[in-house]
Amino acid sequence: MAKRLWLKITKSHIIRFLLSASAGFAVDMAAFYLLFHYLFTENMYVIFGVALRNSSVSLAISYALGVTVNFFMTRYLVFSQSKSSPTKQFIRFVTVAFIGFFANLGALKVLIQQMNIYPPYARIGAALSLFVASYFVHKVFSFSLSLRPHQPQSDHHDTQPHHQPGN
Repeated sequence: MAKRLWLKITKSHIIRFLLSASAGFAVDMAAFYLLFHYLFTENMYVIFGVALRNSSVSLAISYALGVTVNFFMTRYLVFSQSKSSPTKQFIRFVTVAFIGFFANLGALKVLIQQMNIYPPYARIGAALSLFVASYFVHKVFSFSLSLRPHQPQSDHHDTQPHHQPGN
């Protein structure tokens, strides 16, 4: 019974995307927590002449790790029917993730600096706020798939008769 339920649940692209995004998110969150608490313990760091908060530096590294895990799981488990080349998919996926990074950074800044939310909790809120948009953008842009459900192809490609009476 559990196996049948699992098979039924995993037929859904959205459920599989949720699972792959969750795996990427788990890697992201674990890395963020460890980086924030154990590696980047000072409040500010100067990197390439730019002063950055420890939460921003932690986010940049953890986000890259999470995106990598998410890409491979999404490519092979969610949108495996995509005909685009893996390189094209990866470039598009990373482009979307790059834009998403700045959206996450903005959300993180508001949650931490203006709402005084503990950074690891703020990271969860920032990521969840962008999840739904991410599914549709990756499906259509990164993997070049239609928003419409895929219909099985019939054996008859031409539904119009070749000869109509009276012609």
